[in-house]
Amino acid sequence: MTFEETTARRTVESVPLSHLSIELGHLYIEEFAGGAEQLRRHFARIAPWVAAARQSCTARTPAGRARISTCFLIDDYFTRFSTPGEVMRLTTEAARDTGLVIDYFARESGCARADDIPLAELVLTQLVSDPVPETTGDRPPTTETGWLCNGRRSPTVGPGQAMSGDRTWLPPAQNAVNRHSIFLDVELWDEVDGTRRWSCPFLAAVWQLMRLGLLRHDGERVTNPYQLDDWPDDWDELPAVVKLNPHAAPFSAYRTFSVLGSRFLPVEHAVRTILSQVSVTPAVLDQVHTRSRAEHIDLPKDLIERIEYAFVHD
Repeated sequence: MTFEETTARRTVESVPLSHLSIELGHLYIEEFAGGAEQLRRHFARIAPWVAAARQSCTARTPAGRARISTCFLIDDYFTRFSTPGEVMRLTTEAARDTGLVIDYFARESGCARADDIPLAELVLTQLVSDPVPETTGDRPPTTETGWLCNGRRSPTVGPGQAMSGDRTWLPPAQNAVNRHSIFLDVELWDEVDGTRRWSCPFLAAVWQLMRLGLLRHDGERVTNPYQLDDWPDDWDELPAVVKLNPHAAPFSAYRTFSVLGSRFLPVEHAVRTILSQVSVTPAVLDQVHTRSRAEHIDLPKDLIERIEYAFVHD
């Protein structure tokens, strides 16, 4: 009789993949308050960058047959405003007026939990902190503190004894330094009334993993896009990802490209720091690499090298 772990027999579900997922922006209450005209200005501003991303993807795809999908993220996590149907209508009409089509409509709360799966908690369990050279690892782990950094923090210096002399201050230091350090310390969550509230950078990191098709729960894919006939009035009743265009290429993709306002630059710096310390399930990575090789797609091994941006003035 042979005994083996159940997990050893568990298969990893495959996810449909486009070549490129283009994010057409984030919508927060400030932009929505500006009405349709402000949204049209946003889409008109990013349209040339979207066209360039499409052209670049087509040029590097064998035979030029690129599968490209677009998505748009709505902030319903930190602030609730209007109704899903009204926000969707206003946004898609503004995009259409500038020649853009939104294939998928996603909600930021879905990056925290989708289909009863706690996605943020799932990604938290996949974090592997970047060890600091010549240290003993005596600081509490990220999963306890809620803070993640890319190097060595400045040591905490408590009050010294009288007449003991000055204590030497040490600067923070980046691990993978290139001449001079760019040290970053990212807050992953805080607590409000005893409830954990995930930070914008951490939810954005989950969002990138969703778009790259790299998240699984017990081997099964998560955040399956839904098509709706009727839109609910309550944001909590809306799926994490809604498919607006029935003819759209798959939501997830080998690579992502996001056209964002320049105010998102520090957020995305934090996102890349977080993702550099995420350990994706090896079976999922192998599956994606096998499929990319079969399509003759040159896919970077480093996760963050599959993510590209264009930052424009707000």
